[in-house]
Amino acid sequence: MSANGGTKAIVAALLANIGIAVTKFIAFLLSGSSSMLAEAVHSVADSGNQGLLLLGGKRAKRAATPEHPFGYGRERYIYAFIVSIVLFSIGGLFALYEAYHKWHHKGGIESWHWLPVVVLVSAIIMESFSFRTAIKESNHVRGNQSWVRFIRRAKAPELPVVLLEDFGALVGLVFALFGVTMTLITGNGEWDAAGTAMIGILLVVIAVVLAIETKSLLLGEGAEASELAAIERAVTDGPEVERIIHMKTLYLGPEELMVAAKIAVPAWESAQDLARGINAVEARIRAAVPIARVIYLEPDVYSAAAAEAGTGAAADTAVPQPQDTSGEPAGRPGG
Repeated sequence: MSANGGTKAIVAALLANIGIAVTKFIAFLLSGSSSMLAEAVHSVADSGNQGLLLLGGKRAKRAATPEHPFGYGRERYIYAFIVSIVLFSIGGLFALYEAYHKWHHKGGIESWHWLPVVVLVSAIIMESFSFRTAIKESNHVRGNQSWVRFIRRAKAPELPVVLLEDFGALVGLVFALFGVTMTLITGNGEWDAAGTAMIGILLVVIAVVLAIETKSLLLGEGAEASELAAIERAVTDGPEVERIIHMKTLYLGPEELMVAAKIAVPAWESAQDLARGINAVEARIRAAVPIARVIYLEPDVYSAAAAEAGTGAAADTAVPQPQDTSGEPAGRPGG
């Protein structure tokens, strides 16, 4: 659902931004407003970003290869990170440069004085429909999370990226409208420069937030607390497993979770029985958390003595640590 919803939100934003970019460029050429130029470049950057998100989603669907045995799901994170760089450099830094240039030249709106206002109001209306689509699609997967938590914890990057872009676009349009209107009222081009600077600062802040959150996904995030609890219940909810010795999880992509665990099992009469037991545990995990598609379970025999000795495996089968002449494990200081 999140993938389909993300694509729908991206396409809606892309179509809106292409139309908005064209009208903003026309308004800039006719009026000379720096706010209009900054907003036009912002819309071009957003259009490119949405194209990158669509490309990342398509490339992530490629089948696994021997070189990439876990597939290409995390490629969506890479393209989302590139989006943050594009938004920062092309959108934010260009707007700040244009504001600096306009502030020193102090030129007002040269002609077609009220055209920028008409274009900005129309853009706000169009951008609102795009933002509404992003909110509607996000609500399908957001659940009871707050918007801040959803943006910070969502594993599929497309919806949070589009949400932040659309929000930034709406606020930026309000800033541009403020700068243009004050310039028309006062005849002072510094208001237009101030509106442009506000747009630049806004885009830089959004780009930094996107970069930080996407970097976390690129580094590798584990399952949510609710998913971990469901996996733990699935593992231990049967006679096949006595306890979990240790477990790690990792998102291989927005919709693919890897689970690796060492489990304590009772004594089985045959390897065939042990294999059937592990298969049953894997089936329960996938039923509890369907995105847990890659599962590695290592059976072992739990030993409290080994756990207290700190061997790490907490099992009778753990490889013993080498002893030095004092009888202490090598590498550990004596008492």
